Amino acid sequence: MVTTVGMLYPGHAAEDDYALLQRILGDDIALPVVITSVGVDAHEVDALLDLGRSERLLEGARQVAQYRPDSVMWACTSGSFVFGWDGAHQQAGEISENLSLPTGSTSIAFAAACRALQLHRVAVAATYPDDVSRHFSKFLAAAGVTVTELVSHDIPTAALAGELGHDEVLELAHSNDSDDAEAILIPDTALHTVAWIEELEQALGKPVLTANQVTAWYGLRLAGKQVTSDRLGTLFRL
Repeated sequence: MVTTVGMLYPGHAAEDDYALLQRILGDDIALPVVITSVGVDAHEVDALLDLGRSERLLEGARQVAQYRPDSVMWACTSGSFVFGWDGAHQQAGEISENLSLPTGSTSIAFAAACRALQLHRVAVAATYPDDVSRHFSKFLAAAGVTVTELVSHDIPTAALAGELGHDEVLELAHSNDSDDAEAILIPDTALHTVAWIEELEQALGKPVLTANQVTAWYGLRLAGKQVTSDRLGTLFRL
């Protein structure tokens, strides 16, 4: 029996990470992607609040229903954490109520992954400008997770983040290898990371949580499916 997690993904950047995740996880996992509408592609708070507004997400929810998913994920970090802890849960709740399915978002997935790995102190290597990144730190604080160090790379758009390749992603991860952090978090679903998670963990010597990785993991947990893999980092070995 196939377990299906519907992914609501804003615009085009690294949505092909989900096809790779699906291939790695096997034939009994489906991760169909529905592209949600984007007003202005910008890592700016006002643009991100617009990106995650109800009308865009509920339009995507109507489309993802065709796949008969077991759960649904709003596959966007910044378009969820800018709403704050309560707002992000309300956002997911609206989709859940509309589809009568368990629903989460990437920000909620990061919090759940930290809880599952018993992480209390993390470093964040973000693609966003600093003012946006700090919203993620506040979101994690609400989940009881302390950000020991935050590095913001000020990449202005999701499209540009999606163009980063292997070397740039490794450099970004290395930019914030804080000694007292228990893990490194890389919070952008626009960034390709899935192919390199094992390499990242070996290079940094600690768990690495990336946006598309945690989104798939949490969506499967919401669907009642526990999947392990030796290709997707510490999180998928639980």
